[in-house]
Amino acid sequence: MAGPSQAKPGHDVEGWFNMTGRRSNIRKGEPKMRLNLITAGALVALGAVVGAAMMATAAPDFVLRGGRFKPLTYAELTPAQKEFADREIASGRTSFDGPVNILLRSPEMAEFSRPLGAYLRFKAPMEQKLKEIAILLTARFWGGTYVWYSHRRPAIAAGLKAEIIDAMAVGQRPQSMSADEAAVYDFCSELLGTREVSDAAYKNFVERFGARGVVELVGLMGGYHTTSMLFRVERYPLPAGAKEVIEKPM
Repeated sequence: MAGPSQAKPGHDVEGWFNMTGRRSNIRKGEPKMRLNLITAGALVALGAVVGAAMMATAAPDFVLRGGRFKPLTYAELTPAQKEFADREIASGRTSFDGPVNILLRSPEMAEFSRPLGAYLRFKAPMEQKLKEIAILLTARFWGGTYVWYSHRRPAIAAGLKAEIIDAMAVGQRPQSMSADEAAVYDFCSELLGTREVSDAAYKNFVERFGARGVVELVGLMGGYHTTSMLFRVERYPLPAGAKEVIEKPM
């Protein structure tokens, strides 16, 4: 194929870019700037098409569930909601169950709360299974909701015994806890049940986890109070076939 410098008068070297079908007026010896501009424009357009195609591929997998809040489709999202949704899609997660449909109602709140929640749950130095005790007890306080359902498996994966979880589900103090597990359980259950923490429970906890542990664990519980309340108000449904194991809130 002849290059632009070899084109004969009347030859349509612009044809691939010319969406109107008009013949090109480019003739031998004219500056190449026009072709460069057209090429750049075409590349930008191609990039937009590719980006749209990639999002069109991802968007159908963005499936939400809800109760009082209508499950949103990707096409219904505002720009701010799409920015939040795109980050969730880009994270590689395969399910969007959970608070995503709720948080889309305030992507600004999600933007600020998600990093704190991720730090307290995953990066704060307390052992993961101990954090799960606090999360499950907070979920138990609100009557289970999706939080209890979604945290049983991660708690077991983190090393928390199933019998401990089952005892907490029915409001009983588990019998087979380690010293650290008992310290966290007593601290959290007293705080939830009496809105106070006794000197004995506080001393035992601080000797093991320090004042930092107090601040971060209470912060974690606070985050899951918010999440549990939102699930309760929204009446977020459990997945089909799942059974609510908590009969009523504390």
